[in-house]
Amino acid sequence: MLSSRTDEVESLMARFPGVPREAVIKEDLLRGGVAFDDSALSDNESGEVKPKSYFIFSFDHRTLPELGAAALRRPPEEIVLTGGPYELRRTVVSVRVNPASPYRVAADDHGMLGLYLDGKRISDVGLPPMPEYYRHKLSNGKSVMEVAPTIQWGYLIYLTVFRVCQYFGAKQECQYCDINHNWRQHKAAGRPYTGVKPVEEILEALEIIDRYDTAKASTAYTLTGGAITSHVGGRDEADFYGMYAKAIEERFPGRWTGKVVAQALPKEDVQRFHDHGVRIYHPNYEVWDRRLFELYCPGKEEYVGRDEWHRRILDSAEIFGPRNVIPNFVAGVEMAEPFGFTTVDEAIDSTVEGLHYFMSRGITPRFTTWCPEPTTPLGKANPQGAPLEYHIRLLEAYRATMDEYGLTSPPGYGPAGPGNAVFSVSSFMDSLSV
Repeated sequence: MLSSRTDEVESLMARFPGVPREAVIKEDLLRGGVAFDDSALSDNESGEVKPKSYFIFSFDHRTLPELGAAALRRPPEEIVLTGGPYELRRTVVSVRVNPASPYRVAADDHGMLGLYLDGKRISDVGLPPMPEYYRHKLSNGKSVMEVAPTIQWGYLIYLTVFRVCQYFGAKQECQYCDINHNWRQHKAAGRPYTGVKPVEEILEALEIIDRYDTAKASTAYTLTGGAITSHVGGRDEADFYGMYAKAIEERFPGRWTGKVVAQALPKEDVQRFHDHGVRIYHPNYEVWDRRLFELYCPGKEEYVGRDEWHRRILDSAEIFGPRNVIPNFVAGVEMAEPFGFTTVDEAIDSTVEGLHYFMSRGITPRFTTWCPEPTTPLGKANPQGAPLEYHIRLLEAYRATMDEYGLTSPPGYGPAGPGNAVFSVSSFMDSLSV
């Protein structure tokens, strides 16, 4: 019987030596969150640390009113782990706040930040510096962080141009997704949180980033937002998101790799994305199992349907090329009560079936580690998320399936390998070969 989280972590490191130790720690932080001492919080946009932007979902284990000081002085966007007793190589982790977590970021007596697990310091912690472009406002006074935040240690500009989703209410919303609640909580807190971002604001923010990002650290942008089932501003989903892509590529040809996260759309709509200059398409399939897709993604099942969704993913590979179609799934919801698999073996078998389906066709899915946000049905029912063992075995199976089909790390995610990866919301890039 394991008596502490430390025991569980070290047991899994020993059982799965092929999975980098860095990935074990990172997955545990992503699935269960981390607490912050006041000494580790940012001074928002007036400080030296890049604060958490809440770029689309909350990715927290508590609502804003429950976060205490972390709701007033935001935590950092990400943290980077190094050293410690596990000799961690540089590991970038997206911040998911959980005041009850056994992990805590705090300063020692010398003011040096560290990550503590069960009260023991297990790594040094680095914070992302405030980028110069965050210090400059748009002409209307809005911040670059609000309009065009960057994540993945500055690699990716994340453009959530539609902050809500038209899959609305219990009968349509994805059961693990808090995009609509995140919108509501930021508005209730009086924070600036633009629902539909005008094209002109996006272009102005990108101009500021381009001017002040002299090291060219930002190399890609993602256009995304909620699903559109009818229209926004008179435009359907392909026209709405395509409008931004067209404007960006005309103003900044070749400056960034363009990516779009949208629903699995008909082939002619996907062609428009490509015609506008988008080079990577993310038609996320969320969860592989048919029954769970129908239960957890009721709106997507109603409007498109699982089989048609998958057909459209394959069709889009004819336009973008299989390597540039990278659908996401939410790793861990396979085991969410009350409907999910009850054993890790069953959950892994199901997920790997989906990996084989796509990877055998040259399409490489990627995944986000599920954060059980408290305002979602699955988050309320599963506050602990999925077992850490599931996440570790998924990393092992993911890499093995890629190797089986001779695939390499997908484009648009930065470098691969432990100590190199910057993709922060799962460890799949940390676990692949360089």
